[in-house]
Amino acid sequence: MNRQQQQVIEYLRLENHILREKLGDKRLILNESQKLRLATAAAKLGKDLLRQWGTLFSPETILRWHRWFIARKYDGSGKRGPAPKKANSIRKLVLEMAEANPSWGYGHIHGELKGLGYKVSWQTVRRVMLDAGLLPDPDKPYKTTWNTFIKSHWESICACDFFSVESWGLKGLTRYLVFFVVEIATRKVEIVGIHSDPCETQMIQWARNLTDAQDGFLKGKRILIHDRDPLYTKKFHQTLQAAGVRGLKLPKMSPNLSPYAERFVLAIKSECLDKMIFFGEKQIRHAVSEYVSHYLRERPHRILGRRIIEPETPMPAEGEVLCRERLGGLLKTYYRKAA
Repeated sequence: MNRQQQQVIEYLRLENHILREKLGDKRLILNESQKLRLATAAAKLGKDLLRQWGTLFSPETILRWHRWFIARKYDGSGKRGPAPKKANSIRKLVLEMAEANPSWGYGHIHGELKGLGYKVSWQTVRRVMLDAGLLPDPDKPYKTTWNTFIKSHWESICACDFFSVESWGLKGLTRYLVFFVVEIATRKVEIVGIHSDPCETQMIQWARNLTDAQDGFLKGKRILIHDRDPLYTKKFHQTLQAAGVRGLKLPKMSPNLSPYAERFVLAIKSECLDKMIFFGEKQIRHAVSEYVSHYLRERPHRILGRRIIEPETPMPAEGEVLCRERLGGLLKTYYRKAA
C-alpha cells in the first residue's frame, strides 16, 4: 500500500512539472473557491513539502492566500462606519423624479419632496441634479419626446385593421374579412363586422356603429389609426369626422406603426383560428366571438402586468381550482370556485 501511494505521488509530481512546462510564462487564474481549497490543503503541509513536490503555485503564494482568508474571516471593517444616511434615499428619489420628468426643474422637484414630507432644502436638490448632469440647459429648450407625446394622447387613440379567415362552403374556399378595432390604452377589442366582400356601403355602416352616441366603441375617442387599404374611403372618413373622430392613415409599408392591432391578429390566429377548419360564416362568427370573450375576460396579458382586461369577478383566495373551456377545450382558463 505504501509503495502504491508513493507511485501515485511520483506520478502527480511529474504531471505537475509537465503542466508547468506547458504553461510557461502564462498565469493560471483561479477563482476564490479554488484558492480556498488549495490554501486549506497547503496549510497542513508547510513550505518545505510544497517546495519539494514542485506544485503549480509557489509555497509563498499558497500561504499568502491562506493568510488572506484568515484575515478576511476576522475582518470587521465592513460593519464599522455610520449607518446609511436618509440623504441617500432622498438622492435616489430626486434622480428618479428628474429622469421621469425631464421638464421639471429643481424647484418643482423640491416642492414634490416637501409634499411627501421630506425636510430638504432646494439647494440640496439643485446640487444632486447638478452632480448627475440633469439640470436643463438654458440654451437648449426642452423638447417633448415621442414617448411622452403618445402617452398624453393614449386614451383617445384606437387602431383598426382587417384579418382574413378561410372557410369551406358549397363553392369551395371562401375568404371572410374580419374588421376589428383595438383601444390602445386598455387593449380592449371590438369585432365590428365579418363579411366575405365588404364594400363602401358596409364600411360606412360600420363607421356609424362605431361612432354611435350611446354605445359606440369610439365614443370619446379622437383618432382612429388604419393602414392604406382602399376600403377606408373618403365617405368612411367623413362619417368618422362627423362624430369628431379623425381617421389617420399610416405611411406606406409601415406595419410597425400599428403594433397593437398586429399583435391581436397574431394572437387570435396562433391561439385559435390557425388550429381550426371552418365550414361556413356562422362557425367563424362563433369562434371569433368565443376568442374575444376569452381575450377580454380570461386571458392574462403580459403587457398589462399579467392582468385580465375585463375580469368578471374578483378571484377568491381559497376554493377548488376548476378549468373553464371554450371551443371544445382549445381555449382554457383556470379559476377558483366561490365558496
